[in-house]
Parts: sequence; C-alpha cells; structure tokens
Amino acid sequence: MDVQTLTYLVVGVTFAVYIGIAIKTRAGSTKEFYVAGGGVPPILNGMATAADWMSAASFISLAGIVSFVGYDGSVYIMGWTGGYVLLALLMVPYLRKFGKFTVPDFIGDRYYSQSARTVAVICAIFISFTYIAGQMRGVGVVFSRFLEVEVDTGVYIGMCVVFFYAVLGGMKGITYTQVAQYCVMIFAFMVPAVFLSIMMTGHIFPQLGFGAELLDATGNSSSIYLLDKLDGLSTELGFAQYTEGSKDMIDVLFITGALMFGTAGLPHVIVRFFTVPRVRDARSSAGWTLLFIAIMYTTIPALASFSRVNMIQSINGPESQGVPHAEAPLWIENWEKTGLIKWDDKNSDGKMFYSNDERNEMNVDRDIIVLATPEMANLPAWVIALMAAGGLAAALSTSAGLLLVISTSVSHDLLKKNLMPNISDNKELMYARMASGAGIIMAGYFGINPPGFVAAVVAIAFGLAASSLFPAITMGIFSTKMNKEGAIAGMLAGLSFTTIYIIYFKFVNSAANVSENWLFGISPEGIGMLGMLVNFAVAIIVCKMTSPTPQAVVDMVESIRFPKGAGEAQDH
Repeated sequence: MDVQTLTYLVVGVTFAVYIGIAIKTRAGSTKEFYVAGGGVPPILNGMATAADWMSAASFISLAGIVSFVGYDGSVYIMGWTGGYVLLALLMVPYLRKFGKFTVPDFIGDRYYSQSARTVAVICAIFISFTYIAGQMRGVGVVFSRFLEVEVDTGVYIGMCVVFFYAVLGGMKGITYTQVAQYCVMIFAFMVPAVFLSIMMTGHIFPQLGFGAELLDATGNSSSIYLLDKLDGLSTELGFAQYTEGSKDMIDVLFITGALMFGTAGLPHVIVRFFTVPRVRDARSSAGWTLLFIAIMYTTIPALASFSRVNMIQSINGPESQGVPHAEAPLWIENWEKTGLIKWDDKNSDGKMFYSNDERNEMNVDRDIIVLATPEMANLPAWVIALMAAGGLAAALSTSAGLLLVISTSVSHDLLKKNLMPNISDNKELMYARMASGAGIIMAGYFGINPPGFVAAVVAIAFGLAASSLFPAITMGIFSTKMNKEGAIAGMLAGLSFTTIYIIYFKFVNSAANVSENWLFGISPEGIGMLGMLVNFAVAIIVCKMTSPTPQAVVDMVESIRFPKGAGEAQDH
C-alpha cells in the first residue's frame, strides 16, 4: 500500500474515532458543555490536558525550532514546561476550590465587577484567537503534504472536523476525544524517535541516544558524539555552534518568563481542572499531566538533533559537496510540491546546498522538520502515515479547547453573566455553539493568513496571557487588597502594551524586527513578561489610589487560599 493511501486510511480511522466519541459523549447541559459534568477521572483528565496543552507548536514546530537554532530553542522547552509546574502549584488547587466555569467567571466574582469580567472575556478571546491561528496553520501544513492538497484546503478540512466534535460535544466530548488524541499523538511522536535513535546511536531510548556516539556505516561506534557532529556541521556551514546560544541573555530570560507565566494564565488549560470532582483530583490530574508532557518534551531535543543531521546530509551529501537536484531524496521532492521547501540554483551547477552564507540555495520551512523526519530516514510507510495522524491530533486537540474558551466566554461570561442574565440553559447552550461556529471561521482565516511559523505565533499568545490574565489571577488568589480598579487597569495596560509592541514589530514595521531596535533587547516573543510587569505595576498603583476591597471579597479570598474542599463548578 502506497504512503498516500495508507495516510488516508490512518487519518480517516482516527477522525472516525474522534467523531464517534463526540457523538457518544454529546453534551446535554451547560455543565457538561463547559466542564464535562465535573466527573472526569484524574488520569484521563491528565491525558486530555496534555493533549490540550501540547499543541501543534509542541508536536510540529518545537522540534523544528530546536533543530534549526540548537541551544537557543531550549528557551521554549524551559518556558513551556516550567510554566506548567507554576500552573500546577500556584493556580490549580485555588481555582478549583473557587468552583466556577471559566477564568472570566473567577475574575468577575473576585473583583466584584462586570467590567472586570468583560475585560477578562476580551483578553481570553484575544489570546485564544492568536493561539488558534498557529493550530490551524499546523493543520494546513500536515494536509498539504500528506493528503496532497493546498494548505488552504487543509485548513478548511480541519475546520470542519473541529467544528463537528467541539460544537456537538462541548467539554465532555472534547475531553474524551483529547484522550484518544493524546494516545495517537504520543505514539506518532515516539515511534520515529525510537527508530532514529536505534539506527543512529544503537540506543532504544532517544533521551540516551541524544548524548551518545553515532554509529558508522558498519553499525559500529564512530567515536563521534551526536552533538559534536552537529557542532562541526553547524560551524562548517556558517551557523552558530549547535550547543551554544547566540541570543542575548536578557531576551532568553524574557522569552522563558513570557512562556512560563503565559502557561499559568492560559484559560483553555486552567478550565480543564474544573472537570474533575475534587481539589485532590485536580492536584493528581496536574501530576499526571506533567508525566504525560515529559514523555514528549524529553524526547524533542533528541529528535531535533537526529533530524538535523539527516536533513543536512541528505541535502549536502556525506562530504558536504552538494547533491544534484535531479538525484534529490524523495522527501525533498515531496515537500517541494507544497512550497515549504524551495531550491534556487544560484551557481547553476545543478546541485543543492544548504548553509547560512552566500552558498545557501535551500529555503526549508521550520515547521516541516518533524513531519518530514520519517521520510528523511526512509522509515516504513505506516510510520509516515502515523506521523500525519499525530500532527493532526496535536493541532485539532488544542483547537477544540480554544474554541470552547471562545464559546464559553461569549455565551456564559458575556451573555449569561452580563447582558442576558435571565437566559435559559438551552438558550445559553445554543449561543455557546453559535459562538463556536463563529470562532472556527475566524480561526480558519488566521490559519490561512498566519503571522508567522507555528511556534512563534503560539509564543505570542503565551505572551498575551502573561501580560493580561496571569497577574489578575495571581493577585486575585494571593492578595486580599487588590481591588477591581487595580485589576482592570492592570489588565488593560498589560494587554495594550504587549499588543502594540507585537503589532509594530510583526506587522507595521517588520523590517525593524531586529535586536538593535527592540526595547531593552527584548523580542516580540518575550515582551509578554515585560507586559506582565507593567500589569502588576499599574494594578498596584491604581489600587493604592482607589477604594479598598469589600470585606465580603476579602473573606472569599481567604477561603479559597485554603483549598480543603472543592466548590462544584456552577453558573450562579
């Protein structure tokens, strides 16, 4: 069976499973639509949360970044994993104790203000739309190669699938679909990593192969370590050493911080911990999630390094003399059809060459590295098909979670809690599904017209979360003095500052997007941490200049600081 037919089969089967789960677990009430009825077992919620959080940025793009930039890519690994620890320790038990459906729900009640709730809704929608743009871009990349359709067509197909199971099943359907998607995703990621580790180093575990010696053509040790090989290739081709960073430390600090604090402020991840019965289950769920995330994240550096060696050698040849384009490996030919690899024969010698200087003739999109890895290594067709299914599972699982945030923000926080307080349960559910439909249309647009490669777009979304929601949530839990005026002013200041900075360097004057022009040397991917500091500063100043927090709210904050019991997720 050829690769394309096998891919259609594997992807078709996984889609049928997702849709079947959505039908079987269809939400029949707002509680099931928003928090899956609050009865998901911790281990299953851990798998669903891992799938929700490990988006296309983790599965498709993160290894691509590490593969291309080496050590500098570690800021994404440190930021995202560290942020989840922060979320589990600082947020999960307290928000679960509070017992509401959404982050805007918490902010609206904690800051005793409909205005605060509305600002939080705006922040949540803004973050979600930015994040989902990266996911739909990932869907388009997968479909464009493996189903041999245009990237835009791939986005449309992904929109239809997500729309069906997110709108029909709500959180209940999404949760159990994400459990299946995690299984597909992690199996698809680990299989080629294990294959490559065995083929290149003789180690079954990629984490060990990452620090091991490479094998020669006879299968014996070459006495050359994988990372030494990459350092040599990198300097030979004009790149910085693979194991040394080139970013300024200030930018490394701020990107890592933006990703960490952004993770702890992501509404679509936080809401997952309302789906378990008790605070104890929320803590257990967070532990399981960390374990499930660690399986992939400890493998990413190894897979990125294996792929980097294979990519360079298949383009430049074993002796780095270039390979005739007419004899190019099949994976290059396949990806050239998508436009994500381009060859420009500058010296008219008919040979391809990849480097970081005037010799370079290859433009390789970072987002293809993981997806192209099985083809680079000539792995079996079923592994290639599995990789396609895994990439789609990663993008679709997070897209569904983000759509739910958008729909609940509109139907529950904006309509039920603000504009239409007397709306019936059925009407609220209808508006939630309508909001999901509108959200998927907008997501499709941004997937077709993305502002950058997948991980960069997602990093911006994390920066927006860090600068807007994280300070309001943190001060809402740990400070009895923070009042509504301070929280609202802080959220607006942090979000506005971060958004203006990103828009200027990414869209208005992208030519100026170089380190010499950045404020304090901080890139758009890291500016969210500075926006967070602006948020804290403005909130504290305004709080000191305005009326104190009511005693009833102070008592409520004190009660959620000691999560001995669990408030059941509720809408009243």
